[in-house]
Amino acid sequence: MKVAYVFATNMATTFKLSTMILPQLEQGIHGPQIAGMMFFDDNIFALRKNDPIGERLSKVAKEQNILLMVCDQCAVRRDLAEGTFEQCGTGQVKASGLVDGVVAGCFPQLYEALAGNMPDQVITL
Repeated sequence: MKVAYVFATNMATTFKLSTMILPQLEQGIHGPQIAGMMFFDDNIFALRKNDPIGERLSKVAKEQNILLMVCDQCAVRRDLAEGTFEQCGTGQVKASGLVDGVVAGCFPQLYEALAGNMPDQVITL
């Protein structure tokens, strides 16, 4: 089975990702393959450069071919992307100040990025 995670609720990365999912991925015991992770609102802060959670996740994502995407509008609002609100959803916003491998986008970019590695289930946390 292949899944994608959407981190949308308050503190989803602080608790669910950092204390459950990430350690399981690092140990190779998580179970399903992960196609991608999408981060919304303040959950994107875990992906800032030099954040221990983000750095660990970046390493795992590279090793396991996991898409890491932040909401472009959320990133622009938090000064973690280059671009304007008018560019959100177009694919023109670029992530900045985040760990290696993270891209910014909206649903059109998420669907396109996952098209070649389609998950069987999407789980919102």
